[in-house]
Amino acid sequence: MSPAHLRHAEAVEPAVPETNAVVAVLALGGIVVSLMQTLVIPIVPELPRLLHASASDAAWAVTATLLAAAVATPVMGRLGDMYGKRLMLLTSLVMLVAGSVTAALSDGLAPMVVGRALQGLASGVIPLGISIMRDELPAERLASATALMSASLGVGGALGLPAAALIADHYDWHVLFWTSAGLGAVVGVLVLLLVPESRVRTGGRFDLPGALGMAAGLICLLLGVSKGADWGWRSGTTLGLFGAAVVVLLAWGLFELRTARPLVDLRTTARRQVLVTNLASVAFGFSMFAMSLVLPQLLQLPKATGYGLGKSLLDAGLVMAPTGLVMMAMAPVSALISRTWGPKVTLMCGAVIVAAGYGLDIVLMHAVWELLVASCVIGAGIGFAYGAMPALIMGAVDPSETAAANSFNTLMRSIGTSTASAVAGVILARTTMAFGATALPSENGFKAVMAVGSGAAVLALLVAAFIPRRTVAGVRVVREAAGEAGESVGGTQVRAGAGTGPAVGGAGRRGADRAPARAVGASGAGGTAVRGFVRGTDGAGVGRAAVTLVSLDGRQVGRSLAGADGGYAVVAPGEGTYVLVASADGRRPRAGTVVVGAHPVACDLLLDGTSGLAGVVRAADGGGPVAGAVVIVTDVRGEVLATQRTDGLGEFAFTGLAPGPVTLAVGSPRHRPLALPVEVARTGVTRVQAELRSGAQVRGTVRGAGGPLGGARVTLLDAVGNVVATTTTGDDGAYAFSDLDDGPYTLIAAGYPPRAAGVRVGGAGVEGHDMELAHPAA
Repeated sequence: MSPAHLRHAEAVEPAVPETNAVVAVLALGGIVVSLMQTLVIPIVPELPRLLHASASDAAWAVTATLLAAAVATPVMGRLGDMYGKRLMLLTSLVMLVAGSVTAALSDGLAPMVVGRALQGLASGVIPLGISIMRDELPAERLASATALMSASLGVGGALGLPAAALIADHYDWHVLFWTSAGLGAVVGVLVLLLVPESRVRTGGRFDLPGALGMAAGLICLLLGVSKGADWGWRSGTTLGLFGAAVVVLLAWGLFELRTARPLVDLRTTARRQVLVTNLASVAFGFSMFAMSLVLPQLLQLPKATGYGLGKSLLDAGLVMAPTGLVMMAMAPVSALISRTWGPKVTLMCGAVIVAAGYGLDIVLMHAVWELLVASCVIGAGIGFAYGAMPALIMGAVDPSETAAANSFNTLMRSIGTSTASAVAGVILARTTMAFGATALPSENGFKAVMAVGSGAAVLALLVAAFIPRRTVAGVRVVREAAGEAGESVGGTQVRAGAGTGPAVGGAGRRGADRAPARAVGASGAGGTAVRGFVRGTDGAGVGRAAVTLVSLDGRQVGRSLAGADGGYAVVAPGEGTYVLVASADGRRPRAGTVVVGAHPVACDLLLDGTSGLAGVVRAADGGGPVAGAVVIVTDVRGEVLATQRTDGLGEFAFTGLAPGPVTLAVGSPRHRPLALPVEVARTGVTRVQAELRSGAQVRGTVRGAGGPLGGARVTLLDAVGNVVATTTTGDDGAYAFSDLDDGPYTLIAAGYPPRAAGVRVGGAGVEGHDMELAHPAA
């Protein structure tokens, strides 16, 4: 094995433990955020007393989190796509810690509401975590990892209830928030240590008007939904909020459609697969929260009611806890079904299981074990569905839009949960029974909520049936990527064989013979390796470039991160035609088709940069533009990256440069050459201005007795006799010296007996200074 092979193998081998660590940390982050939302449940009835506020005012401690989460989730997703998903993940965790500390230090309503709002800003952790997984994990791990991350929302909710009840029963209520702060800080440190930053970015400017418009519309909608029961569903305030939500969201949608870089790409959202998945997410969010509302109440109501089970809050939490474990256990099963039959089938299976679970709950609700079985069945169905939704979303959007699309999907689930809370509250409030002096929800009321939850799952099943069975999203993605690089998919093919065929992107076969020996994700169960090197235009390897192999029906079948030397390897599951996509931070993505046969395919990929370098060349004396100047860009090793001449205005522009240090060299007749160090920015165009000092020239012809004399040696001396330059005339006898300071010089021409002549250089120089050489007369 060659040294190159060994280097690549060393870079690849740690991938498995590193991948496990990334998945574990991101899933823990999702669980902690979900725990944060659940920890407050045990003290909600006590909040008016604890905060010295009315019941309606104290409810803002819950509402503030809901509203902040609705606004922050899509915003953080878009910022993650633009500036880095890991950065926004850490920012969300900082908000979680800051909000938890603020709430832990509070004894009044205002700081509690502020703290809970800050906690709500951390709700983007789960969609950001899923997006990081898409960018960093190999294909064979992605489905199960995203299913686990998506299910962490339910896992944290189920485990958080008994933990919160235990803390609230034995400690001061402030400990709940100190616990949330500590867990958030631990996850933040683990993210810093173990989770890499994604290189997939969209660039562009943040859509601030779009963010403000969306925030206003969502706040009006969710405020009306969450407070409608308190204010009255027919009150002017509630109806006004709903009306304002419709108007603002319609105006926001029109604005987003006309914006070049929208906060939410509504055209992408309107694609059938994305749209239908989001609609199904609303229904599933409803189903999940309906269970969370009904079962704890049934467990805690007095036995004297005839249907209550008389359990404490801690007991109720312990009964609900297995639901979260079932969701976690269903993550790999969900991934297996998605790989075999597609995520649409997984989503529909989840809907059927949830509907059946609620039907079972309507019949079995008179013993703890009955509610436990029913909740676990519902949890299994939700685990299936929540594992399939990210796969459906990611299968239909560009990798650079992953965080924004997943965040919008999470928002749709949140709208479903908010609607469930409102609907369940109305049903239970209208179906009560007298229990002494207290009105309690009746048994029929709980059954009605369960029936509505089952109906929501059936609705999700019907909606999911309209999801396309197969999608060509992967082909669309790479076509757009290749389009950015000025190519179309299919323009280059690589035939099967050991190193045969041209490389994608025109990199040729350089380095193909050194392709890494081990293919990432190889399982020994068949498959053909596609391997090679990702290089920049300067020939250097592009480390940590993402290389994805996509089938023609849009499925990701292989993925690899290039090693430090740019070496990569992916495994095609069988013979056929695939699309190979390479992307790296600060470089244009490149895509092309690759035909895989029975033998390994060697394929190098060439990525040029996305940055630009432009400027103007001016004369130092007077500032006028210098037209026709030669501008050369070289890298740190001296390799020429690009060259061109300035136009009539002295301007030049280069595109497709990789970010980093370069040298800009400028030369022009009658000017002294100039070299400038330039740092090319990661995005956009770096602008420079070069000023050339005037440089005089001396030109002439050396002649002999028979005319122009070729091969004569001409030496230029300065005023004190130092040699400035030496040249040899061509066949036409011409010589030239340029880049001279003003002053006296001596020219010596040799070839016959030498001859010396003085010359004074000034201004533009001296043209036509001929010298004649001849033997002296006998």
